[in-house]
Amino acid sequence: MNDTNQLLARILWKIYHRPARPTPWTQGGNLPWDEPAFSRRMLRQHLDDSHGAASRATAEREMQLAWLWGRLRLRPGARLLDVTCGPGLYAVELTGRGCQVTGVDFSPASIAYAREVAEKQGLAGRCTFIEQDVRLADFGQARFDVALLLYGQLAVFSRTEAQALLEKIVRALRPGGRLCLELLDQDRVDKANSTWWFTDDGGLWGDMPFLHLGERFWLAEEEMSVEHYQIVHLESGRLDEIILCDQTYAVETMAAMLRAAGFSSVDAYPAWDGLPLYDAAEWVVYIAEKP
Repeated sequence: MNDTNQLLARILWKIYHRPARPTPWTQGGNLPWDEPAFSRRMLRQHLDDSHGAASRATAEREMQLAWLWGRLRLRPGARLLDVTCGPGLYAVELTGRGCQVTGVDFSPASIAYAREVAEKQGLAGRCTFIEQDVRLADFGQARFDVALLLYGQLAVFSRTEAQALLEKIVRALRPGGRLCLELLDQDRVDKANSTWWFTDDGGLWGDMPFLHLGERFWLAEEEMSVEHYQIVHLESGRLDEIILCDQTYAVETMAAMLRAAGFSSVDAYPAWDGLPLYDAAEWVVYIAEKP
């Protein structure tokens, strides 16, 4: 057996002997957002307006921004914290409308892009982008009027981490400050186990041909899904494994968590309050206010 066949045999043997079900939160339970090459590939997905897999299309963001401006009572001069800001697609736009914005994300490519766009638009003096894990970042005390945590990003943290992050956001808000939180509607989440595979010449998982093997498990007791990706890089023979966890919350559970974090009132808006987003029905938006 030649070296190539031996390498392939070892990879397939490892895949064959994988655990029957991955353990939640193994390897952090998240995508490698902060790995430079991966972050560059993910940035391409964020900026691809033909799909909403990483960021919403421009027309949908414009509808969301108009809704946020009204519901959050934003105004020129308001201080806003964008938690997991990605490439600044909301942050830069809100800066352009007169807000003072701080965005935090640990994807180096996304933060670099956000800074570049802000600089080109002459907005760098009114927005700051910080490259750091939001769980470790210091948001300060009573600095902001509004905080955003959009597109389900709270779900990639464990319940304990999520609660701690909500408490940190409360401390960062001024009295009367508001948080907008977007999460998947637990009642509409796909709870079926599934497997899939595909090949590509390049994409999110690499810039050369790869084979992607995926499997998804719904853990009813934990109210979460766990996805296990195995990516075989066909030219090098390298095998990458990623375990992605997605914690879901009933509306009553999240409202209780927000109140426990220190918010005095919580309003939930299923289906983005009627906005005509292509997947609006899958989401619940929360507006929580600090006393």
